Amino acid sequence: MPKIEVNEKLFFSLVGRRMDAAELEPALETAKAELDAWDPSGPEDERVIKIELNDTNRPDLWSTAGLARQLRVRLGGGIPEYPFFSREGDQRPADYRVVVDGSIRELRPYMAAFVISGKAIDDAMLRDAIQTQEKLCSNFGRKRRSVSMGMYRIELIKWPVAYKGVDPDAVSFVPLQSDESMTLRRIVAEHPKGKEYGHIIAGSPVYPILMGADGGVLSMAPVINSADIGAVQVGDRDLLVEFTGTDMAAVCLSASIVACDFADAGYEIKPLRVDYAYDTPFGRSVTFPYYFQQPASVDSGRVSKLLGDSFGPEQVVEALARMGVRAEAHGQHVRAAVPEYRDDFIHAVDLVEDVMIGRGMASFSPERPRDFTIGRLSPVESFTRRAKDVMVGLGYQEMIYNYLGSGKDYIERMNASADDVIRISNPMTENFEYVRPSILPGLLQSEAVSSKAPYPHRIFEAGKVAFLDDARNYGTATRQRIGLLCAHQAADYNELAGVVSALLYYLGEEYSVDDSDDPRFLPGRQARILIGGEPVGVFGEVHPAVLGNWGITMPCAACELDLESLL
Repeated sequence: MPKIEVNEKLFFSLVGRRMDAAELEPALETAKAELDAWDPSGPEDERVIKIELNDTNRPDLWSTAGLARQLRVRLGGGIPEYPFFSREGDQRPADYRVVVDGSIRELRPYMAAFVISGKAIDDAMLRDAIQTQEKLCSNFGRKRRSVSMGMYRIELIKWPVAYKGVDPDAVSFVPLQSDESMTLRRIVAEHPKGKEYGHIIAGSPVYPILMGADGGVLSMAPVINSADIGAVQVGDRDLLVEFTGTDMAAVCLSASIVACDFADAGYEIKPLRVDYAYDTPFGRSVTFPYYFQQPASVDSGRVSKLLGDSFGPEQVVEALARMGVRAEAHGQHVRAAVPEYRDDFIHAVDLVEDVMIGRGMASFSPERPRDFTIGRLSPVESFTRRAKDVMVGLGYQEMIYNYLGSGKDYIERMNASADDVIRISNPMTENFEYVRPSILPGLLQSEAVSSKAPYPHRIFEAGKVAFLDDARNYGTATRQRIGLLCAHQAADYNELAGVVSALLYYLGEEYSVDDSDDPRFLPGRQARILIGGEPVGVFGEVHPAVLGNWGITMPCAACELDLESLL
C-alpha cells in the first residue's frame, strides 16, 4: 500500500487546524489511512508525518494536499470548488498551447497539462510535488508506463510547445544530473534514469520529445527532464505541469489531481489547450484541466439494505457531502457529481461505501451475525486432497506455483497455441500477463533450475487453471487439475503409465487410453486418458523441443489430469 510523508506545517495549514496524534489517528480513517510514524522533535518546518494509505483506488489521497482536503471536508470545511476546469462543449480560452504531432500516436499518444502561477513555490510544496509525482507515476501510472509527469520553468519556454516523436539519434539535450549534451538513444543507454525507464520507449523507431517553439527541449517523456527548462527550483513562480501516457482517462485524472492539489495550496491554475493531430476519447482539442467524469447514482433503499440501517435520500446526500461529493435527491434516488479529482465510482456500491464512511463507521451499532454456519471443504477440494495424498505416497513432492505468468512460459516454451489463453488487458508486468492454462509450465520451470539436485526428480501440483470458453456465461472456464512430472535418465512413457494407473486406482476410477497428438509431448509416446469415453487428461514423454525451450537436458515424462471430471 502507498506510504507518504507529509510536511507537518504544510499539512495542518491545509487541513485548517492542528491536531495531536490522538485526534489525527481516528480522523485518518476517513481516508482509509493510518498514522505510521510522527516524530515531533526538530524544527517545525522540517518535521514530517508518515502515513500509510490502505486503499489503492484513491490516488488523490497520495499527497499532502489531497489527504488534507479529505480531512478538511470531513471536519466541516465544505466541498471545495475548482472553477478552472473545462467541460465537454464548454472549452474555455487558454493562454498556453501544446501541439501533439501524429508521429507520437503509436508510442505514447496522450497528453494533459496546465500552468501554475501566483506565488513562488517553497521547499515543502516542491518536495510534496515530487513525492506526488513519484507515487502517481510509480503506482497509478505503472512505473511511468501508462502515466508520467514533468514540471518546467515557464520563463524558459517558447510557445507553442510541440509533443512529437523524433529520431533518437538526431536530437540531443543536457538531461538532469548531467553536464553534457547527449542524444536520446545515448540517454536511454547510459543515463541512470534512462537505464531505469528507457525500456518503455526503447523498442520504438521514434522517441517522444517535448520541445519549445525555439527548439529548446523540455524533456524526453517518460524518462528525464532537461537540465535547464526541466530543473524546477525553490522560488520559481510559474511552472508548466504536464502528463503523458497511454491511457487518456488516467492521464487526465492525474492532471486533475495535481491541479486541485496546487489550487488548495493557494496557486492559480491557468488552463492549457492541447491540440491533437488525431482523434482522442475527449476530442482533437482539449483544454486542461478537463472534467471528464460521468455522474453516479444510487437508490437510498439500496443504501439502507447494504448498510443495515435506515437511510433517507437526504441523509445519503448529507453523508456524501462529508466525503466531498455533491449530490441531489430525486425522490428516493440520489444522483452524485463525481469530484474533479476522483474517478473511482464504478458501481453504485462505491457510493454506498462513501455514505458509510461519511456518516462514520463508529455510528453503526454492532450486531451479531444472525446465521450460524460451519465451514467445510467443497467436494472438489476434498477430492483434490485425496489425490495429493496418493501422489505423496507414490514418492512425489508437492509444489505450489503462481496462477499468473508470461506468454513466453505458457505459450512459446510449451509449443502451445495461444487461442484459448486468457490475457490480462492491463498487466503490471509481462511476467504476470497471462492466466495459466496448464500446470505443466510451472513443473518444467522448477525442473529447469534443478539440474544440480540429485536425480530422480518427481514433483506434482494440484490447483486451478483457466482458459477461454465461449460456452460459459463469462467466456472463461476455471478447472481444478493435477499435474505431475518425473525427470531422470530413464524417465519414459511406461513409468508415467504406471503412476497414472496407481493414481486412478486409489481414486476409484476406471479408465482407458487412446492416441494423442498433444504438441507438448513426443509423438507416439503419449496418450489421452479417457473416463466413460470422455478425455480427462494426457500423459507421455515431454517433447525434446519443449525441453530445449526450457534449457532442460534430462528426459522428462509428465501428466496433466482434470480432477473435476472425476467427480
